[in-house]
This record gives sequence, C-alpha cells and structure tokens, in this order.
Amino acid sequence: MSGADPSHRQYLSDLFQRDYVWLCERLRRRVDSAQSAEDIASDTFVQLLTSPNVVPIREPRALLTTIANRLIFQRWRRRDLERKHLEALATEREAAPSTPEDRVAAWQTLDRIDQRLDRLPLKIKTTFLLSRSIGLTYPEIATRLGISSRSVSDYMEKAETCCQRACLE
Repeated sequence: MSGADPSHRQYLSDLFQRDYVWLCERLRRRVDSAQSAEDIASDTFVQLLTSPNVVPIREPRALLTTIANRLIFQRWRRRDLERKHLEALATEREAAPSTPEDRVAAWQTLDRIDQRLDRLPLKIKTTFLLSRSIGLTYPEIATRLGISSRSVSDYMEKAETCCQRACLE
C-alpha cells in the first residue's frame, strides 16, 4: 500500500531530514524564489510518499532531482498556458464588438451557433465542447468518450460545419 507501510514512511522521513535542505538549495538556482523552491521540494517528497514503497532508493538525490525537475517543468507549462490564456483574453477584448449593434449581432450569432449545436447528436456536441471549451486533444477526447480518433475528427468536422452555417445566416 503506498505510503502506508511504516518502514516506507520511516525511510522517507529519514530521507526528508537528510536531503530536504539540500534539495531546496539546489532548486533555488532554478526557480524564482526560495518559497517556490520549498514548495517544489515539499511536493517532491509528497510524490515519493504517495508512490509505491521505494525502500531503498539506490540514488536518492538523483531521484529527488528528477522528480523536482518534472514539477518545475509542469509549473512552467502551467504558467505558459496561463499567460497564453490571458493574452487570448486580452486579444478577445480588443476584438470585441465596440458598438451596441455589433454586440447584438455577435450575441445573435452565438445564439444561432448554440441552437444549431443543440440539434446535433450528443456525441458530436460533446466532442466539439471538449475540444473547443476544455481544449482536449483528439486522442484525449477519443479516450474519454470511448470512440476512435477518426470519429472525433469526423464529429469535429460536422460541428464546425454546423457553426460556420450558423455564422452565415
């Protein structure tokens, strides 16, 4: 059982006491603050604690460094996604209709798109929403819905055609 074995917990407790400060110092060179380094170091040990029993680790510092680096990369990817999202929102605000008439026309178009999507079969609509709203990839959608990637592609094509028609009305 992960983390439940007393010898596993004791081993990781000893490892934490021995290498936590070392890991924090090592991480401070790669991240923006001492607090971030401490957070990542703590998350590193939490991952070890929740993993299957790993007694003993042949190269504990190498493993700690590898896990911590993965956590840093995840943090950087998340920041990049957040920055891109904020930039997209700023661009959308700049491109937003400026006159009341433009806003009404945009809302009417969105309403037509929504009505057309509601008429589609549930799997097509769900596929479209998972892709466009949540940002899942086609393989992720296929796995989640239990369909083939080819079906995802076909469903997306049908949904996009439906949306294009709504915009032309």
